[in-house]
Amino acid sequence: MLEAANLECVRGDRRLFSGLGFSLSGGELLRVAGANGSGKTSLLRIVCGLLSPAEGEVRWRGSSIRSLREEYWKEIVYLGHSNAVKDELTAAENLTVACTLAGMKVDRGLVLAALHRFGLAECAALPSKALSQGQRRRVSLARLILSENLPLWILDEPFTALDAAAVDYVRTLIAQHVARGAAVVFTTHQEAEIVGTMSTLDLDTWAN
Repeated sequence: MLEAANLECVRGDRRLFSGLGFSLSGGELLRVAGANGSGKTSLLRIVCGLLSPAEGEVRWRGSSIRSLREEYWKEIVYLGHSNAVKDELTAAENLTVACTLAGMKVDRGLVLAALHRFGLAECAALPSKALSQGQRRRVSLARLILSENLPLWILDEPFTALDAAAVDYVRTLIAQHVARGAAVVFTTHQEAEIVGTMSTLDLDTWAN
């Protein structure tokens, strides 16, 4: 489903990794590990097409994502390390805007239901500047509930700022998604005991 071949990433005057490759099938998890500064976020941005590698390519169903572009982006959800939540918008408006920008059509009922499942029902109409960091992270993660039909999730530190109950819930969402035959690529500094077939890509072994 997803393949990376001979990837090289250079940021500034530093080569983060080179010769990197992996393959991921539906129903599998890939955890990207490594020390701070090893290039975990850069790799995820390369995989989702937001950053071009210095060498190599990423392929989706056998075709380069560079040629697929919008066709590929419609099949993935990418949640970065930043929540990308706007202070002046409500929780519901932020989630609606995020889905719209990703090309997803969602009505208010679905948005409110997703927020409710993340324990944010009472926060839906609040301006996001009034929310805690954990609540803002859950607003961002609520996109996952609305993206259950997408075959690839790419998640950068999805458990950051969450309490134990929220971490367990996100782990459950990921496990359920993989059980449906989808693939997930993620990074985390926390324990990642997620049910499913999981492999680890340690960037420290690809450093130059």
